[in-house]
Amino acid sequence: MAQSPGTTRRTFLTRTAAGALGAGALAAAGGRAAAAVPAPSGSSATARLAPSPDVHIFYYPWYGSPAVGGSWRHWPQGGLTPPDRIGSDFYPVAGAYDSGDRAVVDRHMGWLAQARTGVLVTSWWGRGGYEDQRVPLLLDAAAARGLEVAWHIEPYAGRTAQSVVDDIGYLIQRYGGHPAFHRDAAHGNRGAYYVFESLRIVDWTPLDQVADRAIVLAQTTDVSKVAHFGGMYTYDAIAAGNNPQWGGPAAYCRDHGMVWAPSIGPGYVDDRAVPGNTTPTLERADGATYDLEWNNALSPANGGPPTWVSITSFNEWHEGSQIEPATATPPTALNYRTYSGAYGRTGRAAETAYLDRTAYWVGRFKA
Repeated sequence: MAQSPGTTRRTFLTRTAAGALGAGALAAAGGRAAAAVPAPSGSSATARLAPSPDVHIFYYPWYGSPAVGGSWRHWPQGGLTPPDRIGSDFYPVAGAYDSGDRAVVDRHMGWLAQARTGVLVTSWWGRGGYEDQRVPLLLDAAAARGLEVAWHIEPYAGRTAQSVVDDIGYLIQRYGGHPAFHRDAAHGNRGAYYVFESLRIVDWTPLDQVADRAIVLAQTTDVSKVAHFGGMYTYDAIAAGNNPQWGGPAAYCRDHGMVWAPSIGPGYVDDRAVPGNTTPTLERADGATYDLEWNNALSPANGGPPTWVSITSFNEWHEGSQIEPATATPPTALNYRTYSGAYGRTGRAAETAYLDRTAYWVGRFKA
């Protein structure tokens, strides 16, 4: 996840653990995972299937452009100059877009519906901030597609356990009447609030004040760090491909009436957004990585299937974890990657490969 508006960051995985995920091991494991399932169904088939409220995907409404918002926002990360030179190793089909552009957001919702991801978890950096200002548009666009919006409460300046409680009250009061405001029917119609880097705060006792109306998830697999929380998630897609050993936290959540929402993703690369960064790259391996991580999440050996699956991410372009379509014909100003080769697709057909593969796996999860 890239910090707003600064550098990318991924704190859950230690570099030692990342190093254990060698390219050869990943290719072998990913190859087995990909071979275990058929080719993805086409978009015309998957689009007819309903999105699942048990599949959540992290969404970033923090992009800006001069044409809509008055200036570039986030795309210049890494010291680059949009629109042709952006802080990502991939280039969006939608271009260097603005998160306040209704046409762009409508297109995003169509792609999310195609992927069957029923709940988008929007990055939220505090009351009145840039991302908070995008919420009304996001809710309206989500409602038009039958999708719902949950919340990723980021480590904004001055965040405390009590401020998170107050934030939850604010979000419910301001947006809770909207039809797209996510509430989980299977868990007392409570909303979902993911807390990124929850381990920065030690005492979360104030969360008891909102336990009757909020499922608050800690970003950890350490069950000794989740007192007062209603669930656990991981966010980190690199760890999800490295024999994640999720059986323990999954069992803990079941035994304590908590939500277990492990996070998976198609890959990770932040080299352009953070020049010189030493975070390992997780190659997509033509989709084998994504299949491996879905298998890890659903496997009974890892305590699967989980309560929810959380996907990292729809559009975190800085870290290359996105399933949003990347163009097959990017600008030539930089050497951009594409999805060519994913699940045997090439050219424009590959642009939506990860949407369709997600829809396939959502069907497997719900079955």
